[in-house]
Amino acid sequence: MATKKKISQKDVSSKGDNYKQTPYDEFNLPIPEGFPSQSLSARAALAIVKSECWTDANPMLNLSSFVTTFAEPEEREIFAEGSFRNFADPDMYPHTKDTEFKCVSWLHDLWNGPKNAEPYGSATIGSSEACMLGGLAHKWNWREARKKAKKDFSRPNMVTGGNVQIVWKKFMRYFDVEPRIVPLRPGNYRLTAEHLDKYVDENTICVVAIAGQTFTGEDDDIQEIHDWLDHYEKKTGISIPMHIDGASGGFVNPFLYPDYKWDFRLPRVQSINASGHKYGLVPPGLGWIVFKDRKVFNENLVFYVNYLGGEAPTATLNFSKSSATVLVQYYVLLRLGREGFTRIMKHTLDNALYLRDRLTKSGRFQIMNATQRIPVVALTLDKSVKKYNEFDVSNKVRERGWILAAYSMPPDAQSVNSFRIVVRPHLNRNLMEILADDIERACEFLEKHGGNATPPKLHAAAIGSVAKC
Repeated sequence: MATKKKISQKDVSSKGDNYKQTPYDEFNLPIPEGFPSQSLSARAALAIVKSECWTDANPMLNLSSFVTTFAEPEEREIFAEGSFRNFADPDMYPHTKDTEFKCVSWLHDLWNGPKNAEPYGSATIGSSEACMLGGLAHKWNWREARKKAKKDFSRPNMVTGGNVQIVWKKFMRYFDVEPRIVPLRPGNYRLTAEHLDKYVDENTICVVAIAGQTFTGEDDDIQEIHDWLDHYEKKTGISIPMHIDGASGGFVNPFLYPDYKWDFRLPRVQSINASGHKYGLVPPGLGWIVFKDRKVFNENLVFYVNYLGGEAPTATLNFSKSSATVLVQYYVLLRLGREGFTRIMKHTLDNALYLRDRLTKSGRFQIMNATQRIPVVALTLDKSVKKYNEFDVSNKVRERGWILAAYSMPPDAQSVNSFRIVVRPHLNRNLMEILADDIERACEFLEKHGGNATPPKLHAAAIGSVAKC
């Protein structure tokens, strides 16, 4: 039986220095399995790294992801200059740190925070860290209230819908919070007030509702949930706050639907997170957590350090990180303002509606998101389509370079497959027409030849969880 020969550093260097005379020669050296013992020229190392990524997907055509893939030259310049500033060292970079506070204050205003409140929040490594900080704040507040009332505080729970992103399941497992996850059903893919009476109780630290969910782009019924909790408090005397996961909708709703109350205008909404690297139009690696008021974030969650210079508070799960994404977000908010964001989001939503209407008029697809808020096209194949499934379509259009998501929905809607396209601001109407043509041609091919794709087999713990950022 043939075995793969292991390449040692001795093999790499045995040809002698004369073998490595040019970057081309170095480029053809085998990559060692052990830690490299010798250096390469910068040009050869660059060529090797780039070549390893040649067959990766084109980020511009990866429409399974919400993550921003376009930046203006000015953004790239700011990103490069900010990369070596440690954001955890405000004593050395005080003005860089100030940009975070300005962004938090602007987002607090954008999300209609009370004028008499003290804005508080932080930049995070994506929305995952932001969600965990929001969850921790609510857990701490619930626990202190229970202690003060001399009640048991050993069994906290959190109520969410089955449509939540995987970070919430991570939070509940990592921080010992019982998951109370309301299942979905075919035709309803969002959290509503229905069945909340079976999940909410005195140990509920908060109810998490989504603005712009990953699966279909819909919002949970935030107002209905809020009203139900009001009624619950009148009946029981128990006041339960809400956290809004606006990872995808936080930078869309304020600009396209300014009169829609999903944010701090609702009294129970005490915290909101959003992804700067999604519709906040910043490169990957930035989230935001904003609290309605400073007092929502328990002081016991804040630490103070002085070993980088002067004393500085820190209240994030990460510490040292680049300042690049925060500075770029500051640039983007200054550059676009409310007027610019509104125009961009309107163009993007119009393109999503065009694509959705074009595909549904073909008779092959049905709409999954009855209420179109964020620019996501969520479809499922019409029941008349028998020869192929959503996974076949996704596989076929990949031949044209497009990466489009296909997946089965979470319990109890797992019988439904979704074909989802995230329309981002770097796409125009011309590209929507090209994409629609490619999808229709893929369907015509599959109607003639049939498909054979099957959904991927998931580990039991992964069923019903989506981790697409």
